[in-house]
Amino acid sequence: MSADFLVYGSYGFTGSLAVEQALSRGLSPMLAGRRAEPVERQATEFDCPHRVFSLEHPTVIADQLDDVDVLLNCAGPFSSTAEPLVSACLATGTDYIDVTGEYEVIDRIADLDRDAEQAGVTLLPGVGFDVVPSDCLAASIAGELPEATTLELAIDGGTTISQGTAKALVEGLGSPGAIRQDGRIEHVPVASKRRQIDFGDGPKPTMTIPWGDLVTAYHSTGIGDIEVYTAVPGPAITVMRRTRPLGPVLRAQPVQRLLKRLVEATVTGPSAEQRAENVCHVWGRVSNEDGDSVTGRLRTPDPYETTRLTTVEAVSRLLDDSVSSGFQTPATAFGAGFATEFDEIERIDRD
Repeated sequence: MSADFLVYGSYGFTGSLAVEQALSRGLSPMLAGRRAEPVERQATEFDCPHRVFSLEHPTVIADQLDDVDVLLNCAGPFSSTAEPLVSACLATGTDYIDVTGEYEVIDRIADLDRDAEQAGVTLLPGVGFDVVPSDCLAASIAGELPEATTLELAIDGGTTISQGTAKALVEGLGSPGAIRQDGRIEHVPVASKRRQIDFGDGPKPTMTIPWGDLVTAYHSTGIGDIEVYTAVPGPAITVMRRTRPLGPVLRAQPVQRLLKRLVEATVTGPSAEQRAENVCHVWGRVSNEDGDSVTGRLRTPDPYETTRLTTVEAVSRLLDDSVSSGFQTPATAFGAGFATEFDEIERIDRD
């Protein structure tokens, strides 16, 4: 049975949504992952071809991808899965996309831009809620103020969470925050800055986070000073600041393993009803040295619903060979208006 593209981590929460969306659009995904039983069960349910392979042996991965045109990586944490899969894609001429929001992962992929161009391969991380809406909004408002020198973004993403996302958050516990300053990523204390941001329904407390746009928006806009915020209840920000000294403990491997096992035992992912009720907002502002600024806001569905839509559309465009090789961001690959091409994502004001 032939397939249009391969989904690694197809049986995970996000992977399952992408598979169902692809099938609804008439695409034929190849299902893949490291565990045979869930891959086989899913392949039987949807009557799809499947493959089972781990990411421990580079030659095995390359053999499995040798006849694959596009790989969609939905297996997080991407700090563990992106590097071996990207390396195999460069060796086999396979286009690579994923749904990571981990800025360090995206930054390492960006460093492979020349290698990807020489191999004729597109490397396009962050094609889900992380970071399509924020990257496209950044590129859009930067286009409205071409001389902008600073970019601020903020995410109000609601409360739904999958197991893969929860594990990525666990990996980030105790790690420093980050901003981009003068074109370079700088580490800063957790929640180093806090401010009130109006996403459209009145001001909310937010704090700085190390979001993927520290890399993607930099490449999409060329702006060298970038800060990204997330909406968090005020008391939670205070707790995070006061627990900074616990960083080494939270990063210790025994603690990490314990917390990840807890995630596996308790987190399954939001239901369809929960996703349908959740609405998210993205805010952005660019400013120039004269004090002029442009602000924009997007309203999106639940992050997983957004990801379901954007990942499969990205796959479809890669299959059409409509994206240049090398490292790409959602905005450089598809244009600043990519996010709002979906009926469910709306630009709600232009200040």
